[in-house]
Parts: sequence; C-alpha cells; structure tokens
Amino acid sequence: MGRIEAVISDFGGVLTSPLLDAFKAFQESSGISLESLGEAMGAIRGRGGAHPLYELETGRLSEAEFLDSLGAQLTEQLGREVHLHGFGEAYFEHLNPNDRMIEYLRSLRRRGHRMAICTNNVREWEPLWRAMLPVDEIFEVVVDSAVVGIRKPEPEIYRLTLERLGVPAEAALLIDDIEINCDAARELGITPVWFRSTEQAVAEIEAALAE
Repeated sequence: MGRIEAVISDFGGVLTSPLLDAFKAFQESSGISLESLGEAMGAIRGRGGAHPLYELETGRLSEAEFLDSLGAQLTEQLGREVHLHGFGEAYFEHLNPNDRMIEYLRSLRRRGHRMAICTNNVREWEPLWRAMLPVDEIFEVVVDSAVVGIRKPEPEIYRLTLERLGVPAEAALLIDDIEINCDAARELGITPVWFRSTEQAVAEIEAALAE
C-alpha cells in the first residue's frame, strides 16, 4: 500500500450522531414505524420500478415529490392521514454533530492530508447539514449525490471524488458507516474504514496512515 494522501468522509452517521437515533425519534413523535416506512417505499418502488429513496438522493425526485408520494402511501397503509412535510427539519433536530470526529478530521487537514466529503444526501437538505459542521474549513472537496446525480455504492461517485481530489485510489481512504459503501470503495483500491464508533474509526485510520 502506498502513502495515503487523501481522506474521504461520509456525512451522516460519521460526522453526526447515528442516523438510526434520528429515525427512532421520528418514529416516536409520528407513530410511524421504520417498518412502515420501508413497506411504503417498497410499494412505491413496485409501482414505479425505481427506489424512491435512491431517486431522492440522486436529485431525480424533489423532497416535496418524495414526501407527497410517501405520505400518500402511508395514508393508505395505516388508514389515517399522514403528512410528512417538514420531515427534514424534524429529522435534523435529532441529529447532532460528532464533535470528536470533526475535530479529528480537522487535525488530519492540519497534518497535510487532502480532505473530502462524499455523501448520499438530499438536495434540499444542504443548508441543514452544512450548518452542522465547518465544511469549508476542513474539506476542499464536497461530492453530494443529489448534486452529481450518482450515489454510493456506485463506483462512479468514488471515481468523481478521486478526480476532484487529484489522487489515485491507492492514495485515498474512505470512512463510511455503511458496510456496502466500504466494500465498493475497496473494489476500486481505496482503503475503507467501516465506522462503528469514533474510537474504533480513529484507531483504524491511524493504523492505515502509519503503513
């Protein structure tokens, strides 16, 4: 393995508290279970042939269109009126910055590493997630799935991130809380760190940087 020059971080679940915590808070406040959300998206996919979440995260579906469709399906499933507008703001209310990880990545920037964010996200949520961390201070490259029209684990989004950083795959490390995204990075030659906790991730990153 060559020297790692660039560190690519996911946003949600790495630079924030776990995403599942925010979904659980939504479940408690709305009375809509994660299972019901999954069933509704599966039903929409069955009718349209494309997964609505993937369409949302690649910018092919607006947030309003996604929430309208999901709300209508949940209304049919649950037998009660469901309105999901404002979901993004409610979701972010229960998502907190992972200050320890943010500070660690800031230190990597100071140590001379090239820094990027590669995130599957929602176009309309950009002001919300950018407000949670000092993006421009730490990261020179931001690749947002909803802006570029491709999402992890599609290999093209990793290649685009590498191209914008100007480094080969072997000189890059990816931090992501989704294992399949790490597997896809590994197939391209990127060193992956599957994030389960800040302590575990930092230890694995430091070990990789030391090789």
